Amino acid sequence: MSARLADIIDVLEAAYPPELAQDWDSVGLVCGDPSETVDTVTVAVDATADVVAEVPERGLLLAHHPLLLRGVDTVAASTAKGALIHRLIRSGRALFTAHTNADSASPGVSDALAEALGLTVEEVLAPASTESDLDKWVVFVPAENSEALREGMFAAGAGRIGDYSHCCWTTTGTGQFLPHDGASPAIGSVGSVERVPEDRVEVIAPARLRGHVLAALRAAHPYEEPAFDVFALAPIPGNAGLGRIGVLDRPEPLSAFVSRVHEALPATSWGVRGSGDPDVEVLRVAVCGGAGDSLLGLVARMGVDAYVTSDLRHHPADEHRRASQVALVDVAHWASEYPWCRQAADLLQAHFGDALAVRVSDVRTDPWNVER
Repeated sequence: MSARLADIIDVLEAAYPPELAQDWDSVGLVCGDPSETVDTVTVAVDATADVVAEVPERGLLLAHHPLLLRGVDTVAASTAKGALIHRLIRSGRALFTAHTNADSASPGVSDALAEALGLTVEEVLAPASTESDLDKWVVFVPAENSEALREGMFAAGAGRIGDYSHCCWTTTGTGQFLPHDGASPAIGSVGSVERVPEDRVEVIAPARLRGHVLAALRAAHPYEEPAFDVFALAPIPGNAGLGRIGVLDRPEPLSAFVSRVHEALPATSWGVRGSGDPDVEVLRVAVCGGAGDSLLGLVARMGVDAYVTSDLRHHPADEHRRASQVALVDVAHWASEYPWCRQAADLLQAHFGDALAVRVSDVRTDPWNVER
């Protein structure tokens, strides 16, 4: 049983698009030859020495957290991370990372966490826009020049929506203007009010092409001073982004919900910590796999009863609880992301079937390991 590494990468990048990764992140293939085949895939949150040790030769390790991220300038075998890279390469093993792209993908890390907790996902907590910034252009042009104007703007890159081009909306009305001394009107004369049948042409274009579209507009428009508006469009949220909001089948006290989280996630020395009235009912819940205190302000405005995430610090949690009634449930970082491993494994198994052996590592890579 085996599969070409390049084919596995195609499946992973379709599910966890690299463009969803944060700009500081490092995702994708770390080591391995895409043209070669691998016999197995092992999925884990972290690429630690213990995890690497259980990856068979000619196997792929799919890790959530990047092994190499900021400030890496050596993979010398004398360094801890460099030694792992050398071990992988020498035995024909590959390493691939899906990090913040897997956090934002749908389904992704937070979907897996929500499912583990018995939540039905209803929406994205912090939606991400995968579209480029867009402008909407509204141009008023004499009807006889309308087609030339549209074609000029299309040639400059306007009017594209998905797999369609030459998209626009045109309505007819009456334009009015009064040329003053110094004007050189294309239609009418100085000192006389002119009313002209005009088209109102609406078209969208990437904001980065604003200069090109404006130049095309002016070149195709007969007027000395064309009348037009440019509106920067708000991004349209999709089903990708950080965190999820879901609902339980029925309300339950916060104390029972904290117990639910404890039972649903793998045990850690960090444990599960709750903050709020133990008797308050919980039904609508926000979750964010990994460190989620940057979303506390958003959570407070989303009408949820509780927020499950990890790595909550004292002061942000304290400030949140002073200002919001949303209860907090803090779990270990590793535990909050571990459910994703099964999601990723099922994804590959569904695609490759018996052609590829896929397993989830049961090594606990949570760095906190001493309990009392």
